[in-house]
Amino acid sequence: MKIAILSRAPRSYSTQRLRQAAHDRGHRVKVLNTLRFAIDLSGDEPDLHFRGKQLSEYDAILPRIGASITYYGTAVVRQFEQMDVYTPNTASGITNSRDKLRANQILSRHDIAMPPTAFVRNRADVVPAIQRVGGAPVIIKLLEGTQGIGVILAPDIKVAEAIIETLHSTRHNVLIQKFIKESKGRDIRALVVGDRVVAAMRRTAQGEDFRSNVHRGGTVERVDLDPEYERTAVRAAQIMGLKVAGVDMLESDEGPLVMEVNSSPGLEGIETATKLDVAGAIIDYIDNQVAFPQIDVRERLAVSTGYGVAELVVHGDADLVGVTLGDSGLRERDITVLTLHRGSMVIPNPNAGNILEAEDRLLCWGRLEEMRTMIPDRPKRRPRVKKLPKNPLPEND
Repeated sequence: MKIAILSRAPRSYSTQRLRQAAHDRGHRVKVLNTLRFAIDLSGDEPDLHFRGKQLSEYDAILPRIGASITYYGTAVVRQFEQMDVYTPNTASGITNSRDKLRANQILSRHDIAMPPTAFVRNRADVVPAIQRVGGAPVIIKLLEGTQGIGVILAPDIKVAEAIIETLHSTRHNVLIQKFIKESKGRDIRALVVGDRVVAAMRRTAQGEDFRSNVHRGGTVERVDLDPEYERTAVRAAQIMGLKVAGVDMLESDEGPLVMEVNSSPGLEGIETATKLDVAGAIIDYIDNQVAFPQIDVRERLAVSTGYGVAELVVHGDADLVGVTLGDSGLRERDITVLTLHRGSMVIPNPNAGNILEAEDRLLCWGRLEEMRTMIPDRPKRRPRVKKLPKNPLPEND
């Protein structure tokens, strides 16, 4: 296999370990500076040039795209995808995970537990937002921050207001997030490869600092994750569209809370803490998947007029509950179920004997007109009603 590692830091620990792991397994590997690519859209086929010459053929790439070059880096990755070169992390996945707000929006839509979070721009909305996430103290995060930079703990509402107003005045966007007291100074980093966690560590902040990042002086130790934490980490990575990811989670009283999904996780801390060959696991996964380049299913399948991909939910009052796929009548309506999602479980290419349950989600390919008839009307959102105190004071006459 011929693999290219897209990295501007060829001497970094992570890049060197990935290169060595590929070399040790008999693969041909090169480290290529992401910014030295030129995207060629002038021919009949998508193409790339590197350092002024046409790029030779590669079987796979492994993107290590830094935050400062996200736009150009993901454009290069997207061009490789157009050339049917395998990548474990798609351009879309990298872009989604790099934008903290977008990542939170996507994960919350798929019922991934996270610390309560708000995003506002107007000064008048700041205090209500702080109250909605649980009140002070709160965490204030720059959307563009990395490695713990731009993460601030505000002890009270007045301080939070002042910090947010200052950041807004300098054209910075921030997230307001609940401070999870029981996890102060600690978090979990799970390294996801494919559909499993290959290594996990607990990071502990130094001194009174609440940020546990290794770059901030935090210490690390190996940890064996509970199944709930493993499932959450894998689901979060898959929802973001990443096959190689570092998923950061807080240990709350209610279970794992996802903080961030990193598309270019560093390997030094986790390999040092766990003594595991994480780089080798990544290369082995790519080797097993290289024959199956990433494709956008919705884009490729939706070329037939009247046909497309849609997700159908089996609602509790639907006639499909308790019925097998074979007896559901979907096939007769020209609908094929590609994947069945049940909670955190995924059943690819389910057989006719699978019995449908309430809240099952079916990723289907078929006639759009038929699938539309199976979607119930959207319920109207009800406005939140403020609760009155139990013993209201009597009004003055």
